[in-house]
Amino acid sequence: MREVLVVGGNRYFGKRLIERLLAAGDRVTVLNRGSSPPPPGARHVVADRDDETALRAALGAAHFDAVVDQVCYTPRQAETARRVFTGRTGRYVLTSTVEVYEYEDSVAPVREDAVDPRTVAVDLALPWDDAAFAESRYGEGKRQAEAVFAASQDLPWTSVRVAHVLGGADDFTGRLTHYADRIAAGEPIAVPPVEHPATYIHVEEIADFLFWAVGRDFTGPVNAASHGLLSTRDLCAAVAEHLPQGTTVFRPVEVGQVSPFAFSRFYGMDNSRAVRLGFPFSHVRQWLPHAVAETLGKDA
Repeated sequence: MREVLVVGGNRYFGKRLIERLLAAGDRVTVLNRGSSPPPPGARHVVADRDDETALRAALGAAHFDAVVDQVCYTPRQAETARRVFTGRTGRYVLTSTVEVYEYEDSVAPVREDAVDPRTVAVDLALPWDDAAFAESRYGEGKRQAEAVFAASQDLPWTSVRVAHVLGGADDFTGRLTHYADRIAAGEPIAVPPVEHPATYIHVEEIADFLFWAVGRDFTGPVNAASHGLLSTRDLCAAVAEHLPQGTTVFRPVEVGQVSPFAFSRFYGMDNSRAVRLGFPFSHVRQWLPHAVAETLGKDA
């Protein structure tokens, strides 16, 4: 029986991860600020992860076989976690993002070495505690958070760079609903003049991947994405299949806000490292229709 701590992430694929850990017989502790209770069967620890003193007090003398950190967004949070969990866990799994590649200019799926966290500069003096600042620099915050863990000599870690997640009736993002509403109303969908595809992963598959990663011993970054690429037009076509009527109209825009998942740069990830390590990804075309159906629901 493993002792596993999950920091935050108590909804969407985080909820599914916890369910998988419990089903496997693991003793699961969920740490958050008390905003929501964990699934039945998990222990609940309430603390602010940004308050190191309170975090240490809440954890007491607890040790864990693995920690899965779902809500580390900045290098300051990573520094706190590194200090608190070094010597307290045998494995640290950081949920990262495809957005770490936001500065990469590529037309082919990027490998992990395109962003080596050992070479990323960390700037703790930036106003990372300002929520608006951190949100506007989401990708950079994750890059620097990875760099903090990469600099540690005593904390075995991996960062799971998650592709854009789709599926689930509990998808709270509203991204597919945005397309459904506009297609049903015949309203234009804003896209960049030159649009690029991206890699995606189903909500159940990323939960499977994180569960799998907890039980492995590889370190460093790993890309988590289903096989295949999707464009905005691919997503809209899948959405339109579930609508009784409507027209899909695309409106290229030079400046201003575009639709969700409409990218002016390539956001494809090479998943070959994870495949070599033994994870069997599905193809995005296998699950896309079901993902759209379950998210849009019976009224779609």
